[in-house]
Amino acid sequence: MNLEKEILKEHSKAQTLKIVRYVGNDPERFSELVSLFLKGPYRVTQRAAWPLSICVEHNPEIVKPHLKKLVMNLKQPALHNAVKRNTIRLLQFIEVPKSLHGEVATRCFDYLQDNQEAIAVRAFSMTVLANIAKTNPGLKRELIMILEDILPYGSAGLISRARTTIKQLNKKAA
Repeated sequence: MNLEKEILKEHSKAQTLKIVRYVGNDPERFSELVSLFLKGPYRVTQRAAWPLSICVEHNPEIVKPHLKKLVMNLKQPALHNAVKRNTIRLLQFIEVPKSLHGEVATRCFDYLQDNQEAIAVRAFSMTVLANIAKTNPGLKRELIMILEDILPYGSAGLISRARTTIKQLNKKAA
């Protein structure tokens, strides 16, 4: 299968799942998908994002060799929303290595506090930060304070996710 051609063929759930099935647990195919995601033309990058995050959801270990590159890619200016959304989404399914906690937390806090950011990016950022906060009490307190600030003004989805996250963080603190 020519992965780039398949990515460009159409943008649908059926096509995304076809790509996910093709990649499966094969590290070489996953590497090719990551490469297209990071270096492809705009349209390829945008469309590779969804299958990439689903592959990681199904097989979290497969992303390990590429994780640092994916996280550092978030530093790029003017990233397409699909790139941010699916990169942060895939981070929900893994244990972020301690060496990347600072970079990931910084990005997620920035997204979470940006009212202009897409709701999905902000919601996924909450979950990623909550996962990192499991081992960092200082981060846990900071996250709870920010989430409490979101409650009066957030969208229904953000409020729901914030309440759930606050409950989980407080439960773990008890």
